[in-house]
Amino acid sequence: MSEFTYKRILLKLSGEALMGANEYGIDPAVPQRIAENIRPAWEGGVQIAVVVGGGNIFRGVSGAAAGMDRAQGDNMGMLATVINALALQDCFERNGMACRVMSAIEMREVAEPYIRRRAIRHLEKGRIVIFAAGTGNPYFTTDTAAALRACEIDAQVLMKATKVSGIYDADPVTNPDAKKFDTITYAEVLNRGLKVMDATATALCQDNHMPIMVFSMEESESFAKALRGEEVGTTVVEGKGE
Repeated sequence: MSEFTYKRILLKLSGEALMGANEYGIDPAVPQRIAENIRPAWEGGVQIAVVVGGGNIFRGVSGAAAGMDRAQGDNMGMLATVINALALQDCFERNGMACRVMSAIEMREVAEPYIRRRAIRHLEKGRIVIFAAGTGNPYFTTDTAAALRACEIDAQVLMKATKVSGIYDADPVTNPDAKKFDTITYAEVLNRGLKVMDATATALCQDNHMPIMVFSMEESESFAKALRGEEVGTTVVEGKGE
């Protein structure tokens, strides 16, 4: 019997997390640390899907603010997520972890096209699946892509890795009195305007009863602990009437 509570999960990583101490791009030490963190769960039979952002390379919103067409900027951002996905795949495979990249924008020379049933089959065969290129559409964030893919593959939980140890009522970096929540409802997240995921992603999870777990990947063994059902980070759950 597996020591892990969850059988199939989706892990959302930000592109910025891959920068490490750099100002942009990918710090090779970060994908290696991610691989080491998820290996125990992967070896334990947990089916792992990943969505990674592209903010370390390009962010559509900042491009739009500088005068670029928003849709064009978002298309560039989606391509940036493919670069990050390929970097993660390379690292995982060098660590002996079977992995596939599936892209919402077709580019068969470097990634498989996203097909839901094929993605689930990869997971069932013990392969990590990285979903790249967001939803394939501009105006949707990688948070929304993560929520969508988590629902499509019937994940038991959407796990969002952040730089802080959970959800707080204020920014814990600038406010030492910020209070951390162990659990919070979707409605509270939306009503308070908490920066967990964007509103579209949160509402999609709410509508499909998809729990969101927010935790810090930088804390030792936090990923494995969360999968074992230990209290790690903050979980967004349904409230009464939701």
